[in-house]
Parts: sequence; structure tokens; C-alpha cells
Amino acid sequence: MNAIIKEIETAQLKANVDEFSIGDTVRVHAKIKEGNRERIQVFEGTVLKRQGGSTRETFTVRKFSNGVGVEKTWPLHSPNVEKIEVVRKGKVRRAKLNYLRDRIGKKAKVKELVK
Repeated sequence: MNAIIKEIETAQLKANVDEFSIGDTVRVHAKIKEGNRERIQVFEGTVLKRQGGSTRETFTVRKFSNGVGVEKTWPLHSPNVEKIEVVRKGKVRRAKLNYLRDRIGKKAKVKELVK
């Protein structure tokens, strides 16, 4: 890749990225713009996947809202993502948890990692 593009991308990286992995239950504090007002909305769910690298890295979080599965994908280094809190660590053996999409209720849970 061109050196100029790499330089621009490294300037856009966040200095401190919150550590989390696939299977973790996280709270994503995202900025929402409504007209001229700006507020922070919290989205709590299980991390299904992380993909890409550098400034293009994204992560997908899934939660159940009123019995309906909701997934959101955010860029990791986006200025709209205020912070990411890890609520609990998950014990998984896969890089992508796409199988959770077909499951409902207790079957859709990920075991907690106990150290």
C-alpha cells in the first residue's frame, strides 16, 4: 500500500483501544446525533466477531431486544464509539460465533471464562 495512505491511517488510529475478544459480553457507549443534540447510547450484548485490521477493524455485537435479535457493527477506531466496557469474559473456541444467530434463550448463552 502507498506510504501516504499508511501515514493517514495511522494518524486516525485511537491511542487506547479497549481490550475485548469474541464471546465477551460488552457495553458499547456510542454517540448518537439527533438534530443538533448529541447523546451517548449504551448497547450491551455478546461480541460475535472481530474482523479486518488497522483502521478498518470492525466488531459485531448481538443482543436480544423484546424477543428479537439485534446486531450492530461498529468500526473499532470510530470517533462515534466512546468506550467499550467488558461486562464478562466468554469462553469460546471459535473466531466467529455465527451459530448464535439460530439460537434463542439459554441456548444462545456463552459460558463465562473463570480464571
